[in-house]
Amino acid sequence: MSGRLVHVGSAVVDYVYRVDALPAPGTEKTASSYARVAGGGFNMMVAASRTGMEVLFGGQLGSGPNGDFLRNAFNAEGIDTVTPPSPMMDSGNCVVMISSDAERTFVSWPGAESVLSVDMLAPVVVAADDWVFTSGYTLSYPKSRDALTDWIEALPADTPLVLDPTPVITDIPHPILSRILARTTWLSCNTTEAAAIAGPGAVETLASRLLSDHSPKAVGVVIRAGAKGCHVRLADGSAQTIAGFEVAALDTNGAGDTHIGAFISALARGMPPFAAAHYANAAAAISVTRHGGSSAPTDYEIQTFLSHAGGPQMGLHGRKQEAKRPTA
Repeated sequence: MSGRLVHVGSAVVDYVYRVDALPAPGTEKTASSYARVAGGGFNMMVAASRTGMEVLFGGQLGSGPNGDFLRNAFNAEGIDTVTPPSPMMDSGNCVVMISSDAERTFVSWPGAESVLSVDMLAPVVVAADDWVFTSGYTLSYPKSRDALTDWIEALPADTPLVLDPTPVITDIPHPILSRILARTTWLSCNTTEAAAIAGPGAVETLASRLLSDHSPKAVGVVIRAGAKGCHVRLADGSAQTIAGFEVAALDTNGAGDTHIGAFISALARGMPPFAAAHYANAAAAISVTRHGGSSAPTDYEIQTFLSHAGGPQMGLHGRKQEAKRPTA
């Protein structure tokens, strides 16, 4: 594995309710299950960590019960946090409603993760070969976006930056988004987010426009399309639509996070981009067959899935290989 993942984004506590369908306005539903879990950026970090990448969290956690809950979750996954807890507030939370069709609906309440300053980011030291990730959530918060954007622009020019604009992309001020896109190395977004940046059009057109008009220094862009897979376009003009996998989905919460985390992890260990996207599609497919947002599989589980699915298992340099159990 080459380099660590330095995640400068947000993590929150998810309150997850499973319902047959969302309640109509003014009515009430009784959930079939409830869980309190770590969520937000935690899901993406888990995906990278479980597939072999060392992960550091450089965002902000709170000093109350939510922050304590998240720190315990980070510790359980072996993910280090490098910033001290906020002395002013607790971490935020998000109500997640999962309907019977496996779709999810969110209502969030920002907390400590929504406040970043230059001083808070001082302990976040990026080493050579590290990868940096941030998301649209942190860029949308008025009390974090300016400091984070300045910090990102001060990174060494050869440090890869991965951006997930997230569903709140329309809440990011255009000047902030433009500055981050101009520094982005890899952009991973869904089709709706791609259109919000580049305007309407077919996925091939959107991918080309994202690179030429918005992220001219990027190596490539990934446009995720759920169960259909993803479209990948590289700066050299090559492009592929990588098919997804047919699975019985139980919970799509965190699937995009899993895809991004697995994709970065694969790239960091030398896998070519199209092979890394195939690997990430498999990771996301496995994750939706499990309950919970942080349901990312391990590398061994992904390789086993690919062998059973009849697809190629991609090794370090994108060559087919036999699945191997991890050694101690």
